[in-house]
Amino acid sequence: MNEKPTGVTANKSTRELTLTWSDGHVSIYPFGLLRAACPCASCRGGHENMKSEPDAAVFEADLPDSTETRLVNVCAVGSYAISIVWEDGHDYGIYDWHDLRALCPCEAHRGKA
Repeated sequence: MNEKPTGVTANKSTRELTLTWSDGHVSIYPFGLLRAACPCASCRGGHENMKSEPDAAVFEADLPDSTETRLVNVCAVGSYAISIVWEDGHDYGIYDWHDLRALCPCEAHRGKA
């Protein structure tokens, strides 16, 4: 995958993170989906469960508005990823561009990278 985001916007009112990709595609991620798909070893259940494709179950997760799903900040990680700081203090997940494209909830990209 060669696409990289050209824009990242977090809207705390709608609880969505929007990425505009270099190929023109726009991905809109509900905060609950991002938290359910946190790529850190702790959330994935250990290093042996680390993989770049999201588990299909994250698309069905219904995480309510809580400190776990309230985004505080989005930080760049080099030129390849972002890290999200959640209101409950969790900030260990590094969401790289490949993972985020595979996590796009639209029908055309859902689960594909």
